[in-house]
Amino acid sequence: MAPLNWLILFIYFLMMFLMILIIIYFTYMKFIKFKSNKTYKMKNYNKFI
Repeated sequence: MAPLNWLILFIYFLMMFLMILIIIYFTYMKFIKFKSNKTYKMKNYNKFI
């Protein structure tokens, strides 16, 4: 029974790690989108000039 418990713990920690990674990834992507939107507006401004 002990190996099964270790396996369950390992899977649990792996899932937690993946969830944290996904949350960090999405917040990072949101920050990049904000930056890219600003640069995109600047590019449009340069085109009009």
